[in-house]
Amino acid sequence: MTRRPWLVGVTGASGTPYAAAILRGLIDAGEDVDVMVSQAARLTLLDETGRGVRDRHWREDLSAWLDRDVSALRYWPATDIAAGPSSGSYRTKGMIIAPATTATVAAVATGVTHNLVQRAADVTLKERRTLVVVLRETPLRLSTLDNLRTLAAEGAVIMPATPAFYAGARDVAALVDFLAGRVLDLCDVDHDLYLRWAGTLGAARSDVEWEARVDQH
Repeated sequence: MTRRPWLVGVTGASGTPYAAAILRGLIDAGEDVDVMVSQAARLTLLDETGRGVRDRHWREDLSAWLDRDVSALRYWPATDIAAGPSSGSYRTKGMIIAPATTATVAAVATGVTHNLVQRAADVTLKERRTLVVVLRETPLRLSTLDNLRTLAAEGAVIMPATPAFYAGARDVAALVDFLAGRVLDLCDVDHDLYLRWAGTLGAARSDVEWEARVDQH
């Protein structure tokens, strides 16, 4: 069977825990995954987690960051413009950019790309595949709003990194999981990262099984 991965691009905005939760969710669901980490994202990851991602040691570094077996994952250096995801003939299910910087949004919206993350997103749009942009920036300039409108008009899903509070989260990790779960929902990937709304007020606070899971988080 031909491998058709989800592309995950990590850029330099604050919010690397979102990227980690999304990647874990995809791996746990048995999805094929290709990862690209921009140069700026490496600095943010080092700042937020104390961990680095090195091209020559990516398996070791990603395994330590994600706490997962990454043997089936494929890693592409963000500087490799000739990599598979740079071409529309490289078949994928779609792409998630998490977190997404405003610079990445601008590059993809205008089609003036400078690294593999941006080029892969451009290709994803032109091939009419799913593109989820997890923007992590606030407040927003008018130019960024215009760029987001352009991406949305071309079919991208704009997913601001704004978790909700109805799912019984008791800590930041659970809020991160909620946002990651909503991203995976958009990609039709099964997960159990949060308790879904079922029309009952306070359900997350009265669900004994879910409460126990949250306590063990």
